[in-house]
Amino acid sequence: MSVIVVNWNRRELLKKCLQSIEQQQDTSFEVILVDNGSTDGSIEAALPFAEGLSLRIIENPNNLGFCAANNQGILAARGEFVALLNNDAEADPGWLKALLTAFDGRPGTGMAASKILVYEDPGVIDKAGHLIYLDGQNRGRGSGQRDNGQFDTPEEVCWPDGCACMYRKSMLDLIGGFDEDLFAYADDAELGLRARIAGWDCWYVPSATVRHHRGSTLGVMSPRRVELIERNRVLLAVKLFPWSLLWLNAAYYLARIAAGTWAAVRGKGEVRRFPGPKGKLTLISSLIKADLEAVRMIPRMYRKRKEVDKIRRLSPAEVRALLIRYRIRLRELMEQAV
Repeated sequence: MSVIVVNWNRRELLKKCLQSIEQQQDTSFEVILVDNGSTDGSIEAALPFAEGLSLRIIENPNNLGFCAANNQGILAARGEFVALLNNDAEADPGWLKALLTAFDGRPGTGMAASKILVYEDPGVIDKAGHLIYLDGQNRGRGSGQRDNGQFDTPEEVCWPDGCACMYRKSMLDLIGGFDEDLFAYADDAELGLRARIAGWDCWYVPSATVRHHRGSTLGVMSPRRVELIERNRVLLAVKLFPWSLLWLNAAYYLARIAAGTWAAVRGKGEVRRFPGPKGKLTLISSLIKADLEAVRMIPRMYRKRKEVDKIRRLSPAEVRALLIRYRIRLRELMEQAV
């Protein structure tokens, strides 16, 4: 088994992440650390872990993004299964062993999802698998809910969150890794939906738990974060959605914007994180910039859409049914603040 950790200037968080991997029980594995040009001493902080871990380090001269860095790790991985753990996450000692159970007796399962809790308050769910809105915006299942055992049943989910998950390496070899045009955000959704289209399932393992520092990469109020999330939801839809949903994308998007505005008026949702006229202007300009960038990239995504047909096992009607089955309700989506 191979564990991939991508890092960019998070020295102290990285140390705690590697410590949690070092404490994994009853499993044998290698660790591949891909560093995206850190300047804060991250590499030096990781070197002492080489004694306790089978650790290999890939050093990039600059920040290639989450997608490209993980693809480097996947290419270098020697294991039958590949686990991803964000550098801002810490895994419980039984995390890897629990994730492996997702594949026992399930040859069609290519992905395993963890139960991800909020680091600052482990009684709150960060993500327990993923849901999606029908304009391409995706969100963690149960995000922001108190953990009252409602997600303690192993079950099929749509796809895992890339913060803490496991993939069957043979699946990745067949369908490809992360789409590097996305750089970061929605990348796990794109890979997960592409895997589902290719006929693979995802199994959720609630005993595979991690704690996650949310938004530590760019910060929850970062305009660039908003731009990547908005741009990439458009690109995901263009690349993978059936035409029957893609034609309705603008309508779903406008409904989401209206619902988000109403949620903000009532002090709920992500829009409220951008207070005052200046904050709202920053948010609006980020969305416009993202959509313009997405428009420029649509021809490239359309070409990739044709490539997906080469691995397709689900018909467009089956993909539509899958997305509807795992859709997030608009009100729930817009009242969450993650």
